Amino acid sequence: MKQIRLWVMVGVLGAAVVGAGVSVTRRPAPEAIPAAAVPKVRAPEAVAALGQLKPAGEVRRLAAPVSGFGGTPRIAVVLVKEGDQIRKGEPLAIFDNRPQLEAEIAEIDVQIESTAIEVQLQQREVSRYEAAAKVGAAAMVAYEEKQDELRRFQRKGVELIAKRRSLETDLADSELLSPINGVVLKIHSRVGERPGSDGVMEVGASQSMEALVEVYESDINRISIGQSVSLISENGGFKGTLEGRVERITPQVRQRKVLSTDPTGDADARVIEVDVVLTPESAKRVTQLSGLKVIARFKTP
Repeated sequence: MKQIRLWVMVGVLGAAVVGAGVSVTRRPAPEAIPAAAVPKVRAPEAVAALGQLKPAGEVRRLAAPVSGFGGTPRIAVVLVKEGDQIRKGEPLAIFDNRPQLEAEIAEIDVQIESTAIEVQLQQREVSRYEAAAKVGAAAMVAYEEKQDELRRFQRKGVELIAKRRSLETDLADSELLSPINGVVLKIHSRVGERPGSDGVMEVGASQSMEALVEVYESDINRISIGQSVSLISENGGFKGTLEGRVERITPQVRQRKVLSTDPTGDADARVIEVDVVLTPESAKRVTQLSGLKVIARFKTP
C-alpha cells in the first residue's frame, strides 16, 4: 500500500514539473520598442540663396564719343534692340554729328584738290624762274620768292590733309560699332538723348548665361567648387528648373545687391558672391533673360 502511494506522489510531481516547463516556454516575448521612439538624425538642409542671371563672358558698357567742344553728341539712330545678337564691327547706333562731319570732309577734299593744283602751277613757275635766273634773265630774288610761295602751298596741303585725318577719326566715332561678338543686354540712351555716365548701351561678350548668387556668409562653409545647383525664377520669368554647378567663389564679403521682393528681406546682409555655370541645355532657355532674379538651391553632397 505504501508503495502504491509513493508512485502516485512521483506522478503528481512529474506532472507539476512538466506543467511548469510548459508555462515557461509559453511565456510571451517582450514587446518591441516602437520605431517612432528611436530618434532620427536629420539630414542638413540645403543652402538656398538669391541671385540673378548674367552673361558668362565679359560685359562692356559702350560710351558716346566726345565732340570737339567737350560734350557728347546726341543719338540720331539706334540700330539694335535689347536681346539682339551682334557681331564685332557691326553698327549699333549713329550720332547726330555725322552729317556735319561728312560735309566738312567733303569741303576739305575740295580744298585739298585746289591746293594740289596750285602746287603744280607754282612748281612750273619755280622751274621757269630758275632757268631764267641761270642765264641772267631774272633776278635771283624773284626766283627765291617763287620758291617761298611754293612752300606755302605745300604747307597748306599738309595742314589740310592733317585736318582731314582728324575729321575721319571723328567720323568713325560718330558711328557706334560693336567691339565684340555677343548680345545687346541693356540700352541706356534713346534717339534724341545725349548719353550720360551710363553710356549708350551694354553688350555681353558671350551668349552663354550663368548665375551670380549671393550666399550668406554664415552658409558659405557649406558651398564648394563643383557643387550641383538648381535654380528657379523668383517671379516666374521662366518655367521649370535650371541646372548648374559652382564655378567660382569670390573671396570677399560684400553687402547684398540682389534684393528680394519680400519686404522683410535683410537688405544690409553680408554675402559672398558665387558664380554658377549653367548646363548648355539650361543656358539656351534663358539666353535673353540677363538680370532675371533666381532662387538657387545648392544640393547637399
